[in-house]
Amino acid sequence: MTGFLWGDEAEEFFKGPRERKEKPGETEESPLSVTELTAWIKRTLEQGIPRFWIVGEVSSVVISGAGHVYLTIKDANSQISAVVWRSTWEKCKFELREGMQVLGMGKLDVYGPRGSYQLVLQKLEPQGLGPLQVAFRKLYLRLEAEGLFRVERKRALPSYPRRIGFVTSPQGAAIHDFLEVLRRRWPQTDVLVIPARVQGVGAAEEVALGIELANRIRPSLDALVVGRGGGSIEDLWAFNEEVVVRAVVASRLPVVSAVGHEIDVTLCDLAADVRALTPSEAAERLVPSADELRVSLEELRLRMMRWVGNRVRELEGKLQGLESRPLFVQADGMLDGKVQRLDEIEYRLRETFSRQFELRVHGFEKAAQRLESVSPLRTLARGYTLTTDAQSHALVSSAQDVKAGQRLRTRGIDGSWVSVVERVESEGLAIDGSN
Repeated sequence: MTGFLWGDEAEEFFKGPRERKEKPGETEESPLSVTELTAWIKRTLEQGIPRFWIVGEVSSVVISGAGHVYLTIKDANSQISAVVWRSTWEKCKFELREGMQVLGMGKLDVYGPRGSYQLVLQKLEPQGLGPLQVAFRKLYLRLEAEGLFRVERKRALPSYPRRIGFVTSPQGAAIHDFLEVLRRRWPQTDVLVIPARVQGVGAAEEVALGIELANRIRPSLDALVVGRGGGSIEDLWAFNEEVVVRAVVASRLPVVSAVGHEIDVTLCDLAADVRALTPSEAAERLVPSADELRVSLEELRLRMMRWVGNRVRELEGKLQGLESRPLFVQADGMLDGKVQRLDEIEYRLRETFSRQFELRVHGFEKAAQRLESVSPLRTLARGYTLTTDAQSHALVSSAQDVKAGQRLRTRGIDGSWVSVVERVESEGLAIDGSN
């Protein structure tokens, strides 16, 4: 049923075989169906609330495949679902973003199949950032000035972590998605869940405390994940709190932030060492795939075998080339000639050395004979003596070289003797020691 008539027309509509006086829904004998009640509410709202202007902050934007835009408009205390049909959205010349403040004109509509109402926007204009986005931007600028989001301070994740901590709600979808991917990829990794509320009052403090506790666990964890599943900006706001950002920065463990879905970006994401778009991707970033690793190892093994085979064939080709050279083909004949050549050289060297030796010996003998002929010993052998001063050993060859009383040493052929000069005679003149 797409509409409902009330009043006189309704009475005629509900008349049966017997005349009825009560209105539908007034008594248990004439109850309304769910469709009739929904039609009544729809007609009442549409007639009772005309078109109106509304201002609020945009959240949970979804664009359907048909081009319709579904969103939530909210303020600090309330929110309402809204839709912008494709025909209206095509006339809007701006990008609709989470946290944007908008001004819209529309009417209420009741969606019968779900019994819910929504706002159908027929005009939509941007008005700037909403209060949450303003707060987000202000805190971001302050923490960014402190260097908390610098890329230089971020650390790499371990290649093969054995123990991983996850600060999240144990009942949330995030941990289940994470574990499912982790067990499929690298099942030997242990996961320790550190419970914390992930939305609402006090959630930020619990998340920060969970990060601190994870760093105190012994034996130490290898890495830490902080996150939750998707939601509106309000649902994720705990991860935009300063206490969480500072806990992430202070962590000794490398931190992976896996908050919300791909389009959600929190300050926790910016402060973490690695940002994962979803908890499932966090598992993919943290651990390798055992199947992919086995494939990689097999590919490496095949590449090594191909390389070794190619190298062996290359060396075999070089060896065959060497074997075909004359040096190896005619090795025996070539060596015989070389050996004979060496024998001839050795014989000539021996002959040359022998002749040179005989010539040298003969030359030495002739030199010895010449030396012998002029040797003082030869002269002494003929009866001559050699006289020197006993003290200075100066040769005495003349009577003028001595004086009476001088001690002389005289050498003969078989020895020497010492004497004292009594007198010196020179050409018949005698000089004795008394003069």
